[in-house]
Amino acid sequence: MPDSAHTPFIYLASQSPRRRQLLDQLGVAHRLLLPDASEDAEALEVEREGETPEDYVLRVTQAKWEAAVARLARFRQQDAGMPDAPILCADTTVALDNAILGKPRDEAHAAQMLSSLSGRNHRVLTAVVVNGHALVSTSHVVWRALAPDEITRYVASGEPMGKAGGYAIQSRAAAWTVRIEGSYSGIMGLPLYETAELLRPLGWQF
Repeated sequence: MPDSAHTPFIYLASQSPRRRQLLDQLGVAHRLLLPDASEDAEALEVEREGETPEDYVLRVTQAKWEAAVARLARFRQQDAGMPDAPILCADTTVALDNAILGKPRDEAHAAQMLSSLSGRNHRVLTAVVVNGHALVSTSHVVWRALAPDEITRYVASGEPMGKAGGYAIQSRAAAWTVRIEGSYSGIMGLPLYETAELLRPLGWQF
């Protein structure tokens, strides 16, 4: 934790409970800074033709951070007592070769994603931006081959919805994971090493 001369908390511009949990693990106090009805957060995640997974995740995270900066300024105009503080944004994508696997549109799309990952080595990329500075964590995940009924049961659980690649590493998908090379916390949605590196210049000590 930073001492009293430094900012005692950050704003987290994310609805992910996993990112809150991971910040708690680091001992980083945080407050949510979420989009209001005037923002179209989903529009920021639309892919651009020819974009690599690395370029995509970095662009989306930077765009979310810029939107959060504008949001904080707007909120502070409405509430003069709202303190200023650093803003953290993060975004995760799954890449199979150069194909970007975002959040599934529906159950059929989720099943299609999981089938494509079955028995394959894929990448999980998570970008973090704090105060305009960005770092990207890339991890490799190897799954065993999945039976159709395993995919069906997982999709029926509802776990794939809202998650890049259609799965969460901390869920029952862990039973399919043969090997991980990289950052487990990055696969969850917030790489703690990179996050600490971005927060340390702001006075945080770990």
